[in-house]
Amino acid sequence: MSGRRSRQSTSSTSSRITDDQIIDLVSKLHQLLPEIRSTRRSNKINIEQASANKVLQETCNYIRNLHKEVDDLSDRLSQLLSSIDADSPEAAIIRSLI
Repeated sequence: MSGRRSRQSTSSTSSRITDDQIIDLVSKLHQLLPEIRSTRRSNKINIEQASANKVLQETCNYIRNLHKEVDDLSDRLSQLLSSIDADSPEAAIIRSLI
């Protein structure tokens, strides 16, 4: 029984993410966010100075903004499509882009 527990403990320990892995992932995420990248360039901030919490909050905000942009563009496209003739050259261009 103790051998079984030892194996379970070892496998659960090996499946846990390490602090170094978290730091690496947060660093990679930090590099993907345009707002933080531009701040980092102008203020020379590095990942050690920006907390993981801030990076995650900025990521959530960025994703929300992307969703909002997609919704707005979708609405604009719907309005545009409803306002033009389906057989017009403009409609053909829009269809080719979709």
